[in-house]
Amino acid sequence: MLRMTNLQKIKLRKEPNLAYKFNAFTFQSEAVQAIKDLEYGAIFHEQGLGKTKIAIDLMIYWLQNKLVDTVLFIVKKNLVNNWQNEFKEHTYLKPKVLSQNKLNNYYVFNSPSRVIITHYEVFKSDFRRFELFLHSRNVAVILDESTKIKNPESKLTQALQRLSPLFKKRIIMTGTPIPNRPYDLWAQIYFLDNGKSLGTDFISFKLKHDLSNDMYLSEEKKIEFEENIKKIYPKISKFTVRETKGSGIIKLPQKIIQNIITGWESNQEELYEQYRKELKAIIVDNGVPLEDNAEEILKRLLRLIQLSSNPNIIDQNYRFLPGKFPYLLDIIEQCQEKKEKCIIWSSFIKNVDWLNSQLKHLGSVKIHGEIPLKQRNNVISSFLKDNEVKILISTPGVAKEGLTLTIANNVIFFDRMYSLDDYLQAQDRIHRISQIKTCFVYNLIMENSIDEWIDQLLKCKHLSAQLVQNDISNNEFKKNISYDFGYIIKKILNIDE
Repeated sequence: MLRMTNLQKIKLRKEPNLAYKFNAFTFQSEAVQAIKDLEYGAIFHEQGLGKTKIAIDLMIYWLQNKLVDTVLFIVKKNLVNNWQNEFKEHTYLKPKVLSQNKLNNYYVFNSPSRVIITHYEVFKSDFRRFELFLHSRNVAVILDESTKIKNPESKLTQALQRLSPLFKKRIIMTGTPIPNRPYDLWAQIYFLDNGKSLGTDFISFKLKHDLSNDMYLSEEKKIEFEENIKKIYPKISKFTVRETKGSGIIKLPQKIIQNIITGWESNQEELYEQYRKELKAIIVDNGVPLEDNAEEILKRLLRLIQLSSNPNIIDQNYRFLPGKFPYLLDIIEQCQEKKEKCIIWSSFIKNVDWLNSQLKHLGSVKIHGEIPLKQRNNVISSFLKDNEVKILISTPGVAKEGLTLTIANNVIFFDRMYSLDDYLQAQDRIHRISQIKTCFVYNLIMENSIDEWIDQLLKCKHLSAQLVQNDISNNEFKKNISYDFGYIIKKILNIDE
């Protein structure tokens, strides 16, 4: 029997209405039940399965039972407005918002509000006032998109780690707890339990849970890596809830992923080959180790990704249609024949601008990080509501999280980077609760290019993440895993072993 302890330090003349507007799905209620009375927990439900509703119901339970007096939501800056809308939809509460307006923040910190929303940048810049606030109140915290603190060396992560013990309850939530490599989980879990589960030594943890380009050369390295990562989930399972769309908890339409191999435009291929040879010479001459996470190598490989996508990104003298473009038009034509909307993803702002200029006549709009937030929201609104707006072109960074774009059921990756998080989050803007149509994900892959390495690397990262998250069995992992991305990149660059 749970013994209720009144931890509330503030009293309100009139308590807010803590009723639920809507009942949760069964799997959401089960998640709340599993972690509601714990000191800390992780909500790792796959993107599109309503983590927001779980977090809100958790908050209401804490406040109804007076387990804390305030619940603080820390979210990404571009998702503050989205969270306010979610509160309107699911509750009768109106949260206070801590912004970068320090005068307004003074009143929020001193108000008796039960619920506060802020974003990570405010927490970092207003650290001292948050510290004082936590000493004066019994606060529960929910970190949305907790991969923001995956880097233990960042100032934001260190600030949150430092104040972690002052929160009476701590929840982290993300659909992609491993955005790239298994060691990305360490700092998120450390925020919860101060190293009880995964240890206190990040460097040691990273060495044991890394993916390197030379793994295909050593059977011993493969076995050691697999043995290490499969031990992670049992260590965190007592305070973690995780469901996937494939576990049968909810019925969603099928998601079909297609890799489309594209041909080169001749001038584009010439530019690509020229840079590829220069890059090979730099690597060999300087003796730089060929590691895909080595910063300098990544910067140089970025050029190859840009050239295989659209040389105009880096060379304004390039006036031709890149090789992928005719394939893109074919997919768009198929979508429009079926009267379906689509989203085109590119990692490069210049490419988003260029694609929009080419597709305006087909009903395209664009968003990216150089467009003001208010304008971005208006563009998204038009995509959702205006039948004449048929194509949204975006960088993953501004629209991969927190948005429900199920008005579309087609996503096209014109190019992809190394980030598993970008890839999974972006495609699942359309494959989530409220989608009723079959979803199609198209990956445009330039033949004999760096795209082939990206594709293989993302597959390996995804399988590794699935094993860590207990989404697949060890046997399934072994059956599907390939470490050939290291071999592929050497082959692409034509580097002898």
